[in-house]
Amino acid sequence: MKIEDVRKAYAMPATSPAFPPGPYRFVNREFVIITYRTDMDALRAVVPEPLEVVEPLVKYEFIRMPDSTGFGDYTESGQVIPVQLRRPDGSTETGAYVHAMYLNDHPPIAGGRELWGFPKKLASPTLDYEVDTIVGTLDYGKVRIATATMGFKHRTLETAPLLAGLAQPNFLLKVIPHVDGTPRICELVRYHMVDIQMKGAWTGPAALELHPHALAPVADLPVLKVESAVHYIADMTLALGTVELDYLAA
Repeated sequence: MKIEDVRKAYAMPATSPAFPPGPYRFVNREFVIITYRTDMDALRAVVPEPLEVVEPLVKYEFIRMPDSTGFGDYTESGQVIPVQLRRPDGSTETGAYVHAMYLNDHPPIAGGRELWGFPKKLASPTLDYEVDTIVGTLDYGKVRIATATMGFKHRTLETAPLLAGLAQPNFLLKVIPHVDGTPRICELVRYHMVDIQMKGAWTGPAALELHPHALAPVADLPVLKVESAVHYIADMTLALGTVELDYLAA
């Protein structure tokens, strides 16, 4: 392989990348998001500066992605924390920090980690229906670490507030080591979901149970009170990101 050919490689393995180049379009992407109250000190311990926690809230997500460009058909589960970004001039911007993600498909794990810095790990999430109940589960190996239930389409929601929330920036902590084990990349990354077509949104009663696990510590942000739940289906595109802050340069 000539040097000029090596330079054309965009991912590993160079001759057969683990994921294709974007854009990455998701069709009929189905979300169940349970917002719950948790411990403020626990949140502050995991959210990196210059992001700030405003309220002790976590959004626990189960996402079915049956039609994802290049990534296939898979399910994801994890925790997203509402935050604000504080700029050097003192102004702030509302957004969300992606804290943990668990999924059952290698291409989006590799692509998510290498491109954006998504905190993805291999696990076994499900999102399914049990008669009148939507049920989400997350197993790490053979161990159940999360169970969510929600009443099926109890009340239709207006989509405008959801679209406004989806338009806000999302933030990631991208960390990639050097060959000697020291940090090579340590960045706060910003990304957006774009070209969103909402197909329906609903709310209903919900419950969430998290279990301690050494390697999948979702329960480190304990459920103190479930505040709300939303179930929606949409088409959307995951846009490529930008670097908000290079920690090593700073």
